[in-house]
Amino acid sequence: MSGRISRRKLFGMGAAGVAVAGAGAIAVRGSGGEPAPTRAVLAPASASDPVPFYGEHQAGIVTPAQDRLHFVSFDVTTEKKAELAELLQEWTAAAARMTQGQEAGAFGAVGGQPEAPPDDTGEALGLPASGLTLTVGFGGSLFDDRFGLASRRPAALADLPHLPGDALLPEISGGDLCVQACAHDPQVAVHAIRNLARIGFGRVSVRWSQLGFGRTSSTSRAQATPRNLMGFKDGTANLKLEDVALLRDQLWVGPGDGADWMTGGSYLVTRKIRMLIETWDRAPLAEQEQIFGRNKGEGAPLGGKAEFDVIDFDAKGPDGEALIKEDAHVRLAHPSHNGGARLLRRGYNYVDGSDGLGRLDAGLFFIAYQRDPHRQFVAVQRSLAGKDSLNEYIKHVSSGLFACPPGVRDAGDYWGRALFS
Repeated sequence: MSGRISRRKLFGMGAAGVAVAGAGAIAVRGSGGEPAPTRAVLAPASASDPVPFYGEHQAGIVTPAQDRLHFVSFDVTTEKKAELAELLQEWTAAAARMTQGQEAGAFGAVGGQPEAPPDDTGEALGLPASGLTLTVGFGGSLFDDRFGLASRRPAALADLPHLPGDALLPEISGGDLCVQACAHDPQVAVHAIRNLARIGFGRVSVRWSQLGFGRTSSTSRAQATPRNLMGFKDGTANLKLEDVALLRDQLWVGPGDGADWMTGGSYLVTRKIRMLIETWDRAPLAEQEQIFGRNKGEGAPLGGKAEFDVIDFDAKGPDGEALIKEDAHVRLAHPSHNGGARLLRRGYNYVDGSDGLGRLDAGLFFIAYQRDPHRQFVAVQRSLAGKDSLNEYIKHVSSGLFACPPGVRDAGDYWGRALFS
């Protein structure tokens, strides 16, 4: 038996085999021995420690947002449903290993037969887990006629409507599958995506991908609110992992919501939002603060003193005019102006070089999870697209909608198993 076939068979064991031994435990890639298990926690004790892989929900959603992102969208190239299900088993096995600081495959980067390609690319050898999480989602295009899944497409996965101001590029939008890799070390995140793409060769191809840095929201009250590339604190009112009741209502798909296989999962919306950096940088500070409805230093709502002060939309200035204008971003995005709709955001800044005209190609890679994207994201974005004064300085160039199934329960489970059962 060749080295290549033996590797394939090992991956084919899926999450049930030796490839996932030690998932949920602290380890360093290439360390050799079996790591000792640790108790399941929502967050690692330090930035170098692993996040547990198994659980009711996928990691990387309410997990405290890490510093780095590598997001990728795949097109499925195989036309065989069994091959797609097998790939998801192999991906799950590799993810269970890599998120715990181990190599992608049982042989690793240097332990296999010299005549065969390694089953790990090796650039993360010696690096710790760095809080790596891998979160998978299924795009609406997966539910066409190729795999007999059309009847299992959730209503919530219906295509997003065209929204005012959209300038979407199809080549960096959509996709059959997505994987979100978040970590505190960019090399660990890139290593994970690279190895999943390698494992998927011949069955999937990369449609588009995005690197991100400097998280633009906090998903835990233990985290400070970060800033976006416009210099403002972003995500002050974001849902947090501590908001258990709100998460149940706004984030997790519940029984009876539609497709049973999505119960315990969540819907992911991505938007690549280019910021017109140079134009923004020439706007006066007072105008910038009016656009956001918050002060730039503390992040307090206009009329308030501290970042987390309750927003008073009726507050008036000395001239009798509303301090927070009708077209202010904070007003239009607030749940009270959108039927109570809230999102769990975990976006990232990006800089993709320049556009060839002396301008930075930079902005926000928006990531938001929710229970129903049409009731939540679409409602909020329609409100913003219609009147938000920030629209003068931004442009939406990419969009994606994915159904992220519930978590992998144990070593006999795999991503999306209920969909393919």
